[in-house]
Amino acid sequence: MEPIILASSSPRRQDILKLLHIPYQVIMPNIDETFSAGVDIDDVPELLAREKVLAVLHALPADREIPWILAADTLIIFDGTIYGKPRDQEEAARFLKTFSGKTHMVKTAIALYNGRTHAVSVRASVTKVTFKQLNDEEINWYIETGEWHGAAGAYRIQSLASCFIEKIHGSTSGVEGLPISELYDMLKEQGYSILE
Repeated sequence: MEPIILASSSPRRQDILKLLHIPYQVIMPNIDETFSAGVDIDDVPELLAREKVLAVLHALPADREIPWILAADTLIIFDGTIYGKPRDQEEAARFLKTFSGKTHMVKTAIALYNGRTHAVSVRASVTKVTFKQLNDEEINWYIETGEWHGAAGAYRIQSLASCFIEKIHGSTSGVEGLPISELYDMLKEQGYSILE
């Protein structure tokens, strides 16, 4: 299989590529992840995933042959508000209190650059996640684990936060940051087979 450039330092995204036996190299994109107020929040993950791919593409030498670049962006949306990575413990606790006993939406967009066609394709996965009702002791315990660091919405579904998840409607791997089914379909459509 051809190696893919992964425009992300996310360990979970790397784990998913390893699971699929896809060879990869990490190159971090240098982008500003803020967006203008006029952008529909539902479109933000797709825009950021595409920007990450293009940032890596333009950072590489012009004469380098680039077969594939993959990027993803995950956002949590609840009541018309985006919940990204919390700045500190207090904000992380506030996020978890907001999600307690409620259902929020997790949207992960993936963008794939195909060096043969010089085109970027984008696809998104939307998952609804329902949290159990959490008390202060549970929230404080989770915050003390440190898992909230660098996690959209202040939780990692693939780890201890799974204690608090009552129901998932959609893609678990999408919540983790790289929806496997959508990725497989995109690669297959672009002529990249993982069945070797």
